[in-house]
Amino acid sequence: MLFLGEIVNLQVQPVDLKVGDRRKERYTPATMRSVPRLMVEEAGVWGLDEDGKPVPDVHHRDHPASKLRGTENAISFGLTSHYAAIRERFGEHLVDAIAGENILIAADGPVSLEEVAGGLLVETARGSVALGQVSVAHPCAPFSRFALGMGPDEPADLRVTEALRYLDGGMRGFYVAYSGAPVEIAVGDRVFAADAT
Repeated sequence: MLFLGEIVNLQVQPVDLKVGDRRKERYTPATMRSVPRLMVEEAGVWGLDEDGKPVPDVHHRDHPASKLRGTENAISFGLTSHYAAIRERFGEHLVDAIAGENILIAADGPVSLEEVAGGLLVETARGSVALGQVSVAHPCAPFSRFALGMGPDEPADLRVTEALRYLDGGMRGFYVAYSGAPVEIAVGDRVFAADAT
């Protein structure tokens, strides 16, 4: 197994981060909420605050305004090394975790889909948690426009196309799935890439 790094941030999106009508939809990360622990379920994740109180994630199946697409986008993860590259290209406003992933892993270098295709293994205080069915979290136009610093009234152009291309392939992050009884993961847990089969 390949050691990817420790979890340095966990967060949920209580509401959709994209607002406005389709033609002028914009990305608004202000409502994201960092939490010390996540409850991971087959239907998605809930944040657990410092008091253990659940904080809903909009991609959980049971959220009243759920943005879940099947099980494809129930859980997401990103990497600090990818954020470093994104900042180098687009600017300092793209701080770690601003793309909205649930799990942020401190990684030393780039990580490809091929390297994590076998799934992730999270070492927790209570044992190991297996996350599988890894897929690329394709970037959306509103996030790409946010990365470029474009206003909602600026027309899309080749810069947006190029940003979408650059942020794809796992640069913006990945989705994973979970199967089993609900489990907790926490900041500080260690994450490994399981062997691809």
